[in-house]
Amino acid sequence: MEAKVKTVANYIDNISENRKDAFLQLRSVILENIPIGFTEIINYGMPSYVVPHSLYKLGYHCDPKLPLPFISIAAQKNFIAIYHMGIYANTSLMTWFTEEYPKHCKRKIDMGKSCIRFKKPDEIPFELIKQLIKKMSVDEWISLYEQAIKR
Repeated sequence: MEAKVKTVANYIDNISENRKDAFLQLRSVILENIPIGFTEIINYGMPSYVVPHSLYKLGYHCDPKLPLPFISIAAQKNFIAIYHMGIYANTSLMTWFTEEYPKHCKRKIDMGKSCIRFKKPDEIPFELIKQLIKKMSVDEWISLYEQAIKR
């Protein structure tokens, strides 16, 4: 996906047809379940769910002009990805997710530090993603983020 997209609608318009339905369903799961306070924007060229400056004035430590990132989603050439910063920062959340994953999906989990990749759009475990999205409030994320920054 080209990094020059300015809106979520523009991003969606550029998704290949074989991934678009799954991506739209993933986005819908996030929008319907993300705790109050997070805002959807384009950040780093993809739809992202962030803590806006109105709730966290310091912004992202790497670039304080940016809001504090939490989750991003991307339709890549070979997979759909969720980038969940909370799962990277909270080991108990990571443990929960990796233990629950086999209950929802036949495939072995494909993860990086904060990245969960789904090569088969029809095998995205939407119910598990729904549960994951609900697990961290804005205040919990800010607190966890600040603890990590102070280290």
